Amino acid sequence: MATFYENDGTASTDGGITGSDVLKAGGDIFSAVQGGINAVSPYAALATSYAAAERQKAAAYYQQGLYEVQAIDTLRLAQIRTDQDRKYAAIQAGRKMKAAEMSALNYTIQGNTLLRTMERANAAVRARAAANGVAYAEGSAGAVQRANVINTQRDVGITDLNALTARIMGYEDASSMFLAAEEQASLTMNAAETQARQLRMAGDFAVKSGGLLANATLLQGGMDFAKTVQNPFK
Repeated sequence: MATFYENDGTASTDGGITGSDVLKAGGDIFSAVQGGINAVSPYAALATSYAAAERQKAAAYYQQGLYEVQAIDTLRLAQIRTDQDRKYAAIQAGRKMKAAEMSALNYTIQGNTLLRTMERANAAVRARAAANGVAYAEGSAGAVQRANVINTQRDVGITDLNALTARIMGYEDASSMFLAAEEQASLTMNAAETQARQLRMAGDFAVKSGGLLANATLLQGGMDFAKTVQNPFK
C-alpha cells in the first residue's frame, strides 16, 4: 500500500490491493468451496448408495433371467428328446407289427398249401379208385381220404394257431415299445421339470438376496448420511 502527501502536507494511502488481501480472499474462496463440498458430499454418498442398491437389484433380476432361460431350455430340450423317443418307438413298433403280420401270413400260406396238397392227394385216390372200378368214398379209398382230411385239419389248425400267436406276439412287442417310450418320456420330462423348478427357485432366491443386499446398502448409506449431513437450517 503506497502513501501520498496532499498539498496541505497531510498523508494518505491509495487503497490498492496487497498480497495479503489476495491470500485472504483466496482462503475465503477455498473455505467456501470446501464447505460446499462438505455440505454436498453426504447427499452424493447417499445417491451413490442408492445407485449401488439399484445395481444390486438389477444384477439379481439379470441372474433370475439367466436361470429362467436355462429352465426354458431344459424343458424345451427334454420335450424334443421325448418327441424323438416317441417317434423312434413308433417306427420300431410299426416294424414289429409288420414283421408279425408277415409271419402270420406265411403261416396262413402254409395252411393253404396243406389244404391244396390234401385236395390233390384225395383227388388222386379217387381217380385210382374210379380206374379200378371201386367206389372212391368207400373201403380203403374212403379211409385214405378221411385220414388225409384229419391229418390236414390238424396241421392247418397248428398253422392257424401259429399265425394267431405271431400276431399276438407282434402286438405285445409293439405295445411294450410304446409303453417303454412313454415311461421314458415321463421320466425325462419329470427330471427336466424338477431341474427347471430348481433353476427358478434359484432365480427367486437371487432376487430375494439381491433385494436384501440392496436394502442393506441403502440402510448403510442412510446411516452414513445421518452421521455426516449438516443441518441446513442452522
